Amino acid sequence: NDGQAGSHTYQALTADGLFGSVEPPRRSTGRLIMHSLAMFGREFCYAVEAAYVTPVLLSVGLPKSLYSMVWLLSPLLGFLLQPVVGSASDHCRSRWGRRRPYILSLAIMMLLGLALYLNGDAVVSALVVNPRRKLALAISITMMGVVLFDFAADFIDGPIKAYLFDVCSHGDKERGLHYHAFFTGFGGALGYILGAIDWAHLELGRVLGTEFQVMFFFTALMLTFCFIIHLCSIPEVPLTDFAKDISPQQTSGSSPLSSDGMYEYGSIEKVKNGYINPELAMQVGKHKSPAEQPQRAMTIKSLLRALTSMPPHYRCLCISHLIGWTAFLSNMLFFTDFMGQIVYRGDPYSPHNSTEFLIYERGVEVGCWGLCINSVFSSIYSYSQKALVSYIGLKGLYFMGYLLFGLGTGLIGLFPNVYSTLVLCTLFGVMSSTLYTVPFSLITEYHHEEEKERQQEPGWSTGAGSPERGKGVDCAALTCMVQLAQILVGGGLGFLVNTAGSVAVVVIAASAVAFIGCCFVALFIRYVD
Repeated sequence: NDGQAGSHTYQALTADGLFGSVEPPRRSTGRLIMHSLAMFGREFCYAVEAAYVTPVLLSVGLPKSLYSMVWLLSPLLGFLLQPVVGSASDHCRSRWGRRRPYILSLAIMMLLGLALYLNGDAVVSALVVNPRRKLALAISITMMGVVLFDFAADFIDGPIKAYLFDVCSHGDKERGLHYHAFFTGFGGALGYILGAIDWAHLELGRVLGTEFQVMFFFTALMLTFCFIIHLCSIPEVPLTDFAKDISPQQTSGSSPLSSDGMYEYGSIEKVKNGYINPELAMQVGKHKSPAEQPQRAMTIKSLLRALTSMPPHYRCLCISHLIGWTAFLSNMLFFTDFMGQIVYRGDPYSPHNSTEFLIYERGVEVGCWGLCINSVFSSIYSYSQKALVSYIGLKGLYFMGYLLFGLGTGLIGLFPNVYSTLVLCTLFGVMSSTLYTVPFSLITEYHHEEEKERQQEPGWSTGAGSPERGKGVDCAALTCMVQLAQILVGGGLGFLVNTAGSVAVVVIAASAVAFIGCCFVALFIRYVD
């Protein structure tokens, strides 16, 4: 806008750079908060699962030999299939957009998983009379529900992030990621608090039957509400709009300029967002019309080629994300057990009416409050990151998150004490907020830098800028490191605890891995000025 009323200049549509790099419009704070509610609902359900999944599995009589299958099956599926889902969303031609159909499908799978593992035992008990058949069905349905929920909840993070990157300007991506982290911590804190309430002795628990049904009522209501708001927050540009908006004459080299030299608004007017995503525009074709340009399907072979040809700075970012989540999950998955056995000196293998077992249960309850403190401080720190990044940059935020977590877990392991442990739980929140924001902020910086290079050199095409791998695959490659970390933690820490004979080795190992991550993010991660 050069100051004249109604005068808007747009970059010309050429054969080499279709719509150039037209930034999406600025998004209001309200829209970004609506978009972030998906993370609130997801983490709320995650916290409820963390509080109730072990009691549910124990109540249906799941054998200990099947525990490892429950915890390893979902991350294995996620690690293998998440890049495929990310690539499929990059090429989705739904009229509703590229990401939202996948987010809706995965949200429904989360709801179905919650229904199966929280209500499966009650439904089977009401329908089946044979005790042996009832036990087998209850175990099968509960396991299926846990795996389905974990699978969908892990998968959905990638499309949500890619959705944010598609519809927001560069500055709004940063704001959106901070809101995502803030609501992630807030949702987790509320979920842990809700799970700590003894619903069995309250009126709602008596009306709905058991505390498991109360939890399903709240989680289903919260999940449905949050994802409806999220899916209605910001409209997407359907991929098929480009075939309609760009005529063969334009793509073959004819001038798209009107007689007065200004860009004709008609071809953009049909787009609901009022902008053209440059990544989508690159997929239409440079010298062929849409009718002549064959659609290239993403096969497993081409997907693996796109992932293996990932630029080195993307690969290093994935490795650092793997190190961070390995350290974080090593501590978080065993934290309540550490509180019960090491801090409170209880014994989970004692008879259930013994003093040692009751002390252990008390430690587990206090450990849940420690996880709640972690979630609350994660929200607070996520909000303060916007101010800190202007002083210490993304490198400082990344390094500080790993360093503080390494120091906190090391002190907890060396000097186990109730009050100091609860205070140091605040440092867990720094780490979780860092893992949810900084790596994805670096992804947006890399994409932004590549878009600027593409503008300067229209023929430039490599790495994330290539048509074979878009934002969906980049986000999926990053988030599937979480599943790989779960596999490493689930498969390795049990052996480590059995060898050392104490769960204290877990937090010491988490501290050591975090310090390795400090060195890695300082030496090998590429930061954009």
